Amino acid sequence: MEISGSSAFYAGLGAIQSGQNRVDQAASQIANTTVERAATSQSSDYQAERLRSVDRSQQMDLATSTVELALGKHQVELGVKVAKASDEMLGTLIDTYA
Repeated sequence: MEISGSSAFYAGLGAIQSGQNRVDQAASQIANTTVERAATSQSSDYQAERLRSVDRSQQMDLATSTVELALGKHQVELGVKVAKASDEMLGTLIDTYA
C-alpha cells in the first residue's frame, strides 16, 4: 500500500501560508500609513488642508488593512485546524503504534 501526501494536510499548510502572507501585507500597509501620517502632521496649514481629502482615503485604507489583518489571522487559525484534523485522521487510519 502506497501512502502519498494528504491533500487536506497540504491544503491546511497552504491556508497557513496564505494567511501569513495576508497578515504580513496588511501589517506593512498599516505601518506605511502610520509613517505617512507622521510625516504629514508636521506640514503647513495649506498643505494640511489640501491633504485632508487624501487623509480620508488613508483612513479607508487603514480600515481595509485592519480587516485584512483579522482575515489573515483567521485564515491561519483555520489552516492549522485543517492540518491538525488531517494529521489526526491519518493516525486513525493507520495504527502507527502497533
